[in-house]
Amino acid sequence: MSTTQTAAPPARGRPQRGARRRPGGWRGAFRRDWQLYSLAILPLLFFAIFRYVPMIGNIIAFRRFEPGGSVLGESWVGLRYVRMFLSDPTFWNVFTNTLVLGTLTLLFCFPLPIMLALLLNEVKNRLLKRFVQSVSYLPHFLSIVIVAAITMQMLSIDGPINQMVKVLGNDPVTFLQQPDWFRTIYVSSEIWQTVGWGTILYLAALTTIDDSLYEAARMDGASRWRQTWHVTLPGIRPTIVTLLILNIGTFMAVGFEKVLLLYNPLTYPTADVISTYLYRMGVVSSNFSYAAAIGLFEAVIGLILVLSANLVSRRTVGTSLW
Repeated sequence: MSTTQTAAPPARGRPQRGARRRPGGWRGAFRRDWQLYSLAILPLLFFAIFRYVPMIGNIIAFRRFEPGGSVLGESWVGLRYVRMFLSDPTFWNVFTNTLVLGTLTLLFCFPLPIMLALLLNEVKNRLLKRFVQSVSYLPHFLSIVIVAAITMQMLSIDGPINQMVKVLGNDPVTFLQQPDWFRTIYVSSEIWQTVGWGTILYLAALTTIDDSLYEAARMDGASRWRQTWHVTLPGIRPTIVTLLILNIGTFMAVGFEKVLLLYNPLTYPTADVISTYLYRMGVVSSNFSYAAAIGLFEAVIGLILVLSANLVSRRTVGTSLW
């Protein structure tokens, strides 16, 4: 009789003879996947050249800069320009307008895409769902110049809105010349332009929710509202938190282009924001050091808001950007 000998298994944790040991660490990962890492070269160069190198120019916030002179300023003045804008009543009026417009934009433009996505998620008719999606997100692809032009035409003295006002027996309203109307006009145009695009992001997040969770909720007798509250919203919570943190990061940078196109000296009391004030001080008045100090102040506040929102989100919700 012949006996069959069974080879002993190799010792655990010890590589087999002839096996090639793969290099570890970041060097090994780079050698193994260098083709993938090479795709990041152009984005890194873009951010380095157009985002980080220009940060050196912030030094002129503490130096006296003269056009035609040194790029980094002529002489050191310390916190002179910081004290100037902190004691300027116009700056604090602009700062207040920025806070108000940023708060209104966040309150209306952030939750509405979530609501629209939840409503569209309940629509069973695919044609109706696609039609609403297309109509709602198409304004996102229009340039801000076109959006501002449409808004101005709609609200002009002879525009459709004032034509309806005349039909109702009232006098035309100069919407674009009245400071009290500017915030309503700005926020309304932002809603029209951005809600549809945000809805697409949340609809994509809704597709990742496991259907078995809805089945279990229905078996427990949960209504559609309770399914939305206990299944749908927790399922898209990471997306909600991420977009909220990003929106808070741009809280102070209220849309410069749209405000610049829609406002005029008559609406400065409510329409003038930090970005447009910087434009007038830096580009129009050539007071670059003063504008750089205000811009640096705005950037620091934005950084603090992002870090604070990320910290609060990580400790309360358990989801954050980093």
